[in-house]
Amino acid sequence: MMLADPRVRIVVGSAPGPTTKAACLNAIWGAMRADEACEGRVFAAVMLHDAEDIVHPCELAVVADLIDRYAAVQIPVLPLRHPDSLFVSGHYLDEFAEAHGKQLLVRQAIGAGLPLAGVGCAIRRDFMDAIAARRSGLPFDASSLTEDYELGLTIGAMGGRTILARTTDPRTGDAVAVRAYFPHQVHAAIRQKARWMTGIALAGWDRTGWARSLHIGDHWMRMRDRRATLAIPVLVVAYGALILWILSWTGHALFGGSAQSLSSTLQWILLMNAGLLAWRTAVRALFVHRAYCWREALLSIPRTLVANYISLFAAQRALSLYIDILAGAAPRWDKTAHHFPDDANLVGA
Repeated sequence: MMLADPRVRIVVGSAPGPTTKAACLNAIWGAMRADEACEGRVFAAVMLHDAEDIVHPCELAVVADLIDRYAAVQIPVLPLRHPDSLFVSGHYLDEFAEAHGKQLLVRQAIGAGLPLAGVGCAIRRDFMDAIAARRSGLPFDASSLTEDYELGLTIGAMGGRTILARTTDPRTGDAVAVRAYFPHQVHAAIRQKARWMTGIALAGWDRTGWARSLHIGDHWMRMRDRRATLAIPVLVVAYGALILWILSWTGHALFGGSAQSLSSTLQWILLMNAGLLAWRTAVRALFVHRAYCWREALLSIPRTLVANYISLFAAQRALSLYIDILAGAAPRWDKTAHHFPDDANLVGA
């Protein structure tokens, strides 16, 4: 059916795979420019999607209403949970519900650069042309592991405004959002998260640097993006301390004796940290409830442990990839294996 539609074009890249997403997008960009030259027209914007995305029917209408006023429009992403993966696939629901329900809105409010998700995002044509002019005619950087993240920051640095378009379908009341399945196996999730960490927190730091000197909000947000380099060692120490405390408590319970008492200051610090952890968990559960349902909100609490487990091993892999890049190796693109929503059981789930 799609092949019979004259509006659908298949573009085959010139280089044999494996390549990067940016290289494929540059091939599409070249084919689009050639079509424009033949047909004597210019497209108003470029919209990015992956093949496995479920595109909301109202999406183009939302973009058309906003693209004249903004340099880029980002539609929220709401991952679908794989029916066979309550925790690994499910933790993506928690992260995107909070990121696209709170974090990006805060960035938008303080005027910081808004990273694009790589799907459900439209970039106005004049900005695409300006970015391409800066990069020898190719708007997407094939050497980047997270070209969508960097593209959003580039638009902000050029003075363009990006909006996260949170709206609902007037007929159904459902959120106008991109829905897709994310990895549901641990090793696949680790590979994907490692690429994100390398491209944003490590190699991306070298590539994008910092914002304008007096733009405190943008500096703060970029620092938050790169906090994995600090958060992961803290997690290792915290989990190690928790395991040692459990072993110590068990040993004293079995063999007698009393554990060393904690100072009042340390007790106060631990109670304060416990309170902040409870608040942080409750806030995430609230955003998951708003995006999905109360059941997923409750599941988001134990899924925090799964997310931390994946992040720990992803950080180890990301550091290895980054050391290779510093040694002169080319950035290695780990293609994410996605499930296409063409299975009746998956769509129904």
